[in-house]
Amino acid sequence: MSPDIVVCGLGPAGRALAHRCLARGMTVTVVDPRPERRWRATYAAWADELPAWLDPAAIAATVTEPRAYGQREHRISRPYTVLDTAALQTGLDLTGATVVAARVTAIDRHEVRLDTGRRLRAGRVVDARGLPRRPGAAEQTAFGLVLPRSTRTDSALFMDWRDDNGTDPGAPRSFLYSVPLGGDTVLAEETCLAGAPAITPGELAGRLRHRLRVRGIEVRGDEPVERVRFRVAGGAPGSGTFGAAGGYLHPATGYSVAAALSAADIVAAGGTGWTVSARAVHRLRRAGLRALLALPPAELPGFFDAFFDLDIGLQRAYLSDRDDLTGMLGAMSRIFAALPGSTRARLAAATLHFPAPSHTGSASVIME
Repeated sequence: MSPDIVVCGLGPAGRALAHRCLARGMTVTVVDPRPERRWRATYAAWADELPAWLDPAAIAATVTEPRAYGQREHRISRPYTVLDTAALQTGLDLTGATVVAARVTAIDRHEVRLDTGRRLRAGRVVDARGLPRRPGAAEQTAFGLVLPRSTRTDSALFMDWRDDNGTDPGAPRSFLYSVPLGGDTVLAEETCLAGAPAITPGELAGRLRHRLRVRGIEVRGDEPVERVRFRVAGGAPGSGTFGAAGGYLHPATGYSVAAALSAADIVAAGGTGWTVSARAVHRLRRAGLRALLALPPAELPGFFDAFFDLDIGLQRAYLSDRDDLTGMLGAMSRIFAALPGSTRARLAAATLHFPAPSHTGSASVIME
């Protein structure tokens, strides 16, 4: 007998969807080449994004009032949570699901073909395998070190664009992201928000070490390392895809886990999570990515000053609320009005798809 659903991919999005389908009493098959693989990435979310059903044990730490720096300091009145990766994976329990260790070669609405030659049929098939890398596509990259909390590392930095990472003024910009991991450790991560091509993790590693040294933070050289590289554009909204593959990744921030967790129940119930407003918001966020790629490095800190000057409701609309079209338009218009005329011209050209060079990498950007 065919299961109710086959979920392809066991990253956070696929596992969350399968977990919520099981919670609804559905018969579930999951497919992944390495279903027992343990997740290593650090995931975080604004506290108000997380669904009520999520086990509190999945939260490793909460920053009550994170800070950001463009050209000046901003305090963000919105609690920010860092997830315990191992507890999150364990908490998305798959007891009762049929687990198939194989690679998917083809998918349609009711059938999955595997590299073993096997075919799986189901009432519904959902692709949650994420986005493969693609030459020329915009990516986010990062290099991080896990440090003891006893160091002088600031553990409440959502985004720090200050220029003490040893780069030339005209070089592509990166920022410091620093959060507690729970217990006695802190993640300090140098991040390229988006670039085409993005700054390499090797270059980011040098910038991070320089920044820490300038701030008087000792690094031994044997600290645990986190490397990040993923595509920030792509995905096809619809009933057959979920997570980054389904357009749930925020193009201008790279965040997707909280959106997938929040939407898992809706999709498990047969919905798509894509209202008319949500599709419009997604298009505007893709325009926001084009705008970021078009800005010269020197103008990025001022752009984020304008963003973090927004009231918290408009910040939330831009960062989190997938179907608040009014709030999204309000946030974008307020930022636009606060910026200098030359910056506004570049943003308008990029948003409307007029030719404009990219200043975060090369001039060629694929926006699927």
